[in-house]
Amino acid sequence: MAIWWPLLIPPRGRTVQSDKVQCYEPATMKYLGFFPALTPVEVKDRVAHVRKAQKVWAKGSFKQRRQFLRVLLKYIIKHQELICEISSRDTGKTMVDASLGEIMTTCEKITWLLAEGERWLKPEYRCSGRSMLHKKSKVEFHPLGVIGAIVSWNYPFHNLFNPMLAAVFSGNGAVIKVSEHASWSGLFYFRIIQAALAAVEAPENLVDVITGFAETGEALVSSVDKIIFVGSPGVGKMIMRNAADTLIPVTLELGGKDAFIVCDDVDVSHVAQVAVRAVLQSSGQNCAGAERFYVHRCIYSSFVAEVVKIVKSVSAGPPLAGKYDMGAICLLEHAEKLQNLVDDALDKGAEIAGRGSFGNLGGDAVDQFFPPTVIVNVNHSMKLMQEEAFGPIMPIMKVNSDEEAIKLANDCRYGLGCAVFSGSQRRAKDIASQLHCGVAAVNDFAATYMCQSLPFGGVKDSGFGRFAGVEGLRACCLVKAVVEDRWWPYIKTKIPKPIQYPVAENGFDFQQSLVEALYGLNVWDRLQALVNVLKILSEHNTPPSKCKSD
Repeated sequence: MAIWWPLLIPPRGRTVQSDKVQCYEPATMKYLGFFPALTPVEVKDRVAHVRKAQKVWAKGSFKQRRQFLRVLLKYIIKHQELICEISSRDTGKTMVDASLGEIMTTCEKITWLLAEGERWLKPEYRCSGRSMLHKKSKVEFHPLGVIGAIVSWNYPFHNLFNPMLAAVFSGNGAVIKVSEHASWSGLFYFRIIQAALAAVEAPENLVDVITGFAETGEALVSSVDKIIFVGSPGVGKMIMRNAADTLIPVTLELGGKDAFIVCDDVDVSHVAQVAVRAVLQSSGQNCAGAERFYVHRCIYSSFVAEVVKIVKSVSAGPPLAGKYDMGAICLLEHAEKLQNLVDDALDKGAEIAGRGSFGNLGGDAVDQFFPPTVIVNVNHSMKLMQEEAFGPIMPIMKVNSDEEAIKLANDCRYGLGCAVFSGSQRRAKDIASQLHCGVAAVNDFAATYMCQSLPFGGVKDSGFGRFAGVEGLRACCLVKAVVEDRWWPYIKTKIPKPIQYPVAENGFDFQQSLVEALYGLNVWDRLQALVNVLKILSEHNTPPSKCKSD
């Protein structure tokens, strides 16, 4: 993997150029270097190399695949600080946020695959039904070939490892296009993958990481056997249109506007701490972050007071330059978007209840930070309650009942996740069951993602398909249904004589009776039909009498 270091540092910001991806530290705007933006021809060539390696890998053993995971896990645990520091430098997040979102989630996925992955990829035997009792039925899971992934910048380590782990463990190759906003860290992490593959003597080029812009991503979609995309709804629709040309399967995770519902019977101080973590994790740049808070009027004032007290104690600053609770906004233009959402809410009657503070930011990076902000008196006419913010803003809306909270939570074009809090677990479960989303946490936030046996994904504008869990692992596979004779070669399948060609005159009578014998609801009628089936068969099996000549 090569990196080029020009003599002159280019202008501030991630400059979109046709031939290179510029990389900067968001928290300091220090220049990190640049990487090539691959052309479509280069992408197709890289995919072809992965495809060749995959054919060898698919014939290997689960023992080798598990060893690959163990090598990775050992390295990750031993080098946590390094991995988190790289993530922090490329995204602006704190070391704690990196540990929670990058290290723990990835380690959890690896340990789940080690414990259960092979089990869910082995052939699964199914019931053959009444008409096929003489058959064995199973589902086989074969690698698709090369899995492509286009991933977002907010969790550069986990977003790279997440699709790669599932793809490689299920026998596929993988090509991941990392975001142009996190290419520096993505290519560093790629070295870890390469070293682990070499350690288990995997075929060279089984996994590749590519850099570039939209043209690079489009070429990847047209070259692979499945595409996984993590990003925005607008780009997700373009991915689907491109995937239609080759009719490859698509998994889309397109963000969310997750509801956080607080009932009137909770421990306010406890839930307030969870709520603040839910909105400030990774500076709010979290697809499963809480973005809409619906709080029962009985505890509304005390809840607001508690979260404001916590948020006011939060300081934002360059995470590696001092002790800060929250880091930077990764994208240069994103802080401006966040301020526009706040301004729209204020213009429509909302109020800022409290904000966190800034540390020593320095001149070049000041625009990369946004203070954690609590906003009250919000309603659904405001963009802040409808558009994905992806930032450290906590809008809190007062509700009068569980029914109102449910109605408001479902009044959104996104449907990724939700969190519901109540002193009664039954009440919280009942509310969560009525919310139209893909994942739900009862009396917790984002716990579903830490349970890697569970599928992750959403509905509506949050996308479709699932990664993680059994469903995500098998989604990397060709799912093949197979039927074979149960007692071969002693009992072989034969077509009954009444329906052999040429079909007998009583062929339909035979079929009618057979259907009734197999599926009739009345036992007596089924027995009568069975007698008729046997009678017709005996007539066709009786050899014709020989005529004697006079």
